[in-house]
This record gives sequence, C-alpha cells and structure tokens, in this order.
Amino acid sequence: MIRVLMPLPVLLPLLGAAVALLVGGRHPRAQRTLSILVLGTVLVVSIALLLLADADGAESLSIGGWPVPLGIVLVVDRLSALMLVVASTVALGVLVFAVGQGAADGDEETPISIFHPTFLVLIAGVANAFLAGDLFNLYVGFEILLTASYVLLTLGGSAPRIRAGITYIVVSLLSSLLFLAAIGLIYAATGTVNMAQLAGRLSELPEGTQLLLQSMLLIAFSIKAAVFPLSAWLPDSYPTAPAPVTAVFAGLLTKVGVYAIIRTQTLLFPGGALDTVLMVAALATMLIGILGAVAQTDIRRILSFTLVSHIGYMVFGIALGSAAGLAGAVFYVVHHIAIQTTLFLVAGLIERQGGSTGVDRLGGLAKASPFLAVLFFVPAMNIAGIPPLSGFIGKLGLLEAGIADGGWLPIAVVAAGAVTSLLTLVAISRVWSRAFWRPPAQPPAADTDEAAARDAGPELVAAPLEELASDDGSGSTATRVRRRAAWRRHTAVATASTPATDGLGDGAESARPLRPLPQVMIGSTTVMVAVTVALTALAGPLYAIAGRAAVDLLDRGPYVNAVIDEEDAP
Repeated sequence: MIRVLMPLPVLLPLLGAAVALLVGGRHPRAQRTLSILVLGTVLVVSIALLLLADADGAESLSIGGWPVPLGIVLVVDRLSALMLVVASTVALGVLVFAVGQGAADGDEETPISIFHPTFLVLIAGVANAFLAGDLFNLYVGFEILLTASYVLLTLGGSAPRIRAGITYIVVSLLSSLLFLAAIGLIYAATGTVNMAQLAGRLSELPEGTQLLLQSMLLIAFSIKAAVFPLSAWLPDSYPTAPAPVTAVFAGLLTKVGVYAIIRTQTLLFPGGALDTVLMVAALATMLIGILGAVAQTDIRRILSFTLVSHIGYMVFGIALGSAAGLAGAVFYVVHHIAIQTTLFLVAGLIERQGGSTGVDRLGGLAKASPFLAVLFFVPAMNIAGIPPLSGFIGKLGLLEAGIADGGWLPIAVVAAGAVTSLLTLVAISRVWSRAFWRPPAQPPAADTDEAAARDAGPELVAAPLEELASDDGSGSTATRVRRRAAWRRHTAVATASTPATDGLGDGAESARPLRPLPQVMIGSTTVMVAVTVALTALAGPLYAIAGRAAVDLLDRGPYVNAVIDEEDAP
C-alpha cells in the first residue's frame, strides 16, 4: 500500500499543474477548485504515508522498476513523511488564502492564470526533495521548487520584486552550482549518488576527501536554509513578494534546506566532523538574526529576521548529534513551518486592514479588528516560546539536549538560545504595542494599498489629480489598479498633511473606515492558527514521532535496508 501512495505527493501536483495551466485562462474557478482538490488529496496521502511509515518503518520505491542505483528511488521514512504532512498542510492553507485574496481583488475577471500551476509545481518540488533517495534527485527537487519560486517571487513585475528576484536567483544558482559540483565529485569518488549506498562507500574515502565533500554539501544547503553568514539574501527577498508567496517561502523553502542538512549529516557523514562548525553557526544565526529583527520597524522584515534567527535552533539540534538533539530539531522544524507561515499570512491581513506593515504607521488595530488581534497574538506568543505552546516545548527540548551534552560550546548556545527567545518576545511585543495596542498615530487610510502604490509607474504618480481620480474603465486592469494606487498615494499625502480637527491629536475622526477583510482570507488564516494550537495539543504524539525519527536517523539501518539488501548495508 505504501508503495502505491509514495509517488503521489510528487505526481499529483505535477499533473494538477498541467491541467490547471490548460483550463486557467477560460475557467479560472475550475482552476482554483482543481488546485485545492489536488493539495487536499496530497495532504490525505501524506497523512496515510506518515501512519504507515511510523507503523511499518521505512520503504523505498524504484521508479520504472530500475535496479538501484540506476533508477530514481523514492524513500519514505518517519522524517520524510512528517515533513510531507506539515508541508502539504501549510500549502493548502496558503492556497486557500491566495484564492480569497484573488477573489477580493477582482482576479476572477482577469485571473493570473500562471499562479496556480506554478504553486503546484513548487509543492511537487518540495515533495520530491523530501522523498529523494539519491543526491541527484534531491538536486532535481531543489531545482523544481526554485524555478517555480522565481516565477512566484516576481509576480506583478514591480521594480522591488524584480530587484529582490534577481538577488534570490543569483544566490540560489550559486548554491545549486555548488551542490551540483559536490554531486559530481561524490560520483567520481564513489561511483554512485544513491544515498543508501553512499552511507557505506563514503566512509571508505580518505578523511580529507570526506571533509571536502561534506563541506561543499553543507555550504550549499546552508545557503538554502539561510544559516549565518549565508543568510543575508533572505530579509531583502521575501518581504517584497505577495503575502501568500511570502508565507509559503518563509514556512517551507528554508526548511527544505534544513531537511537536506539533517539527511546528509546523519546518513552520509555520521562522524560529526563539522559539528563544532555547525554549533558556532547556530549560535551566530540565533544572535545575529534576532538582533536584526529588533532593529526593524516593518512587520515582514521583523518576521524575516526572526525566521533566520530560529533556523539557529534547528542547526543546534543537528550539531548536537544526539537522539535528543535531533528529536528537538525535527519537532522544531515542524513547529516553525506552521508558525512562520501563519504569521506571514497574518501580516498580509494586517497590511490589508491597516494599509501598511510598518509598525510606525499602524495603530489601533486591536480596537478596530479584535479578531485580527487574536490571530496575531496566538502565533506571536508561540514563536516567542511562551509556555505551554509548542514553541516553548521545542525550545525546551533543544536546550535540555544542549545541557545534557555538557560541553562549554553547547552551554554557550543554550544561553544564546535563551537570549534569542527573550529578544523574540521583545520584537513581537513591539509589533503588538505599536500596531495593535496604541491609538492610531495618523489616519489609518493614509497608507492604504501602499504596496499597490509602490507598483504605480512614475507616469501615473506624476499625473494630474483629476486624471488619476477618474476611472473611466479604459486600459488594462493592471493599469487601472496602478491608477487607483497612485490616486491613493496623492490623497494619502494630502490627508497626512491635514491637521486633526477633533482636538484629540490622532486624526481618528477624520479617517475613513479601515478596509474590511475577506472572509476566505480570515477563514484560512484562522484554520492555520488552529493548526499551530493543535501542535501544542498534540505535542506529545508529535514529539514521540520526532524521537523515533531521530533514532532511525542515528541508526541509519532502517533507511539503508529499505533501499538495498541487508547484506550490502554498511
């Protein structure tokens, strides 16, 4: 049964993308429905794979019946199945959010037909990376998801997105080239790229060769995972994308890099030769990332730097190399995918409601939209590690594993982890106090559609007011959106420069009402918040699965025996 289900998380999104591309131009509703059904089916299949893998152990499938190592091998174990479940869950939630946003913005009239096929291709690449049983197929999975991410990141074609996309593409290509070079060297040295076979053959190489190959893979994956000092690209790339794209990028893409580090460090290089380097990188990633978050005033940039800092917790668990450390890392990956995705979705709602994600331009959101305040508060406290939420449970497990190790460096990272958690709370609390708790410092409408206004061309911004104010229906929908955005920019400047007349000094009476939030977007975000709460309620079973996955990772036998005969296992 498990072998029948194994290729479906990759195959279904690819087939769905092909069909969605064919029907998208003429039948946008059918495209949206198809995309949701495909990801819903992938979620069900992933849950089934997790239950089967947890009960029966790892299984492999040679595509086309080709013998190892000639054919493509897919492998499902507890770790890959768990990653598939959380990835498909957040992907489905983000897609529903995107559908609601598109409907609210009028995309049913002029749909961006490429979004849904590209999104499905992205998820297929993520699933392929999790299931890959050889290094080259892992490389293919990365390239599939990266190619799709290039398109998603630059949707709309605005100057900020193009600039961010160029940076993202250059960095991604650099890491991919390094990864490909490492694959070539590994094949030249061992005659295979199958990871189960490499588990035995790499140990026969000279130590210097092993160290070189391990370093190349680790650097390539650290770039993708945004591990300091290879993380500078992320805060400038993610915040410029649309809210659904930013959410899935922040939640998933860096964790594929973390997954690759876990898999290769435990399966291919179990000796721990670079554990000290990883430990130092974890410490620096935590502290540098969170200091960057504290210095920001934009919610998306705060979350982006927080994302970088919390990658350090996962790297710390990997560097410990113990069952407790790996279990904590696996649990924290699952937690962070859900939490980070949810927070970026909430940031999209905040921008829609208040017209900006700059905390200095927001205010009074708790009074204006109490439900939105709840949607932000719950995952915000979770990522800060407030007991008894899953963030606290994951951090506690990692810090306990570090203390149990007993070395001075793990203890130093434990202290850095505690400081990082405290500073995360400081950064998140500042967002809460300024954007939600304090009265609005200016009319909330002053920055409405600020993101769209940035996309307005200079010829529209400089156009006469009466021309901008008129909307006679001429031009494409994109042009009309830019015209309205430029008009809002003009009116925002005029409103902001007009003194308040109510004597209160906050201009609240003269401000027009905040924009309403579409029900579909609210509903999908609410479900994602519920998922983050469920991580706390189900922390016991989830941590137990993570613990069993960690034992399998250190043993290596279950994975290797699932792919090759036991007599050939290392």
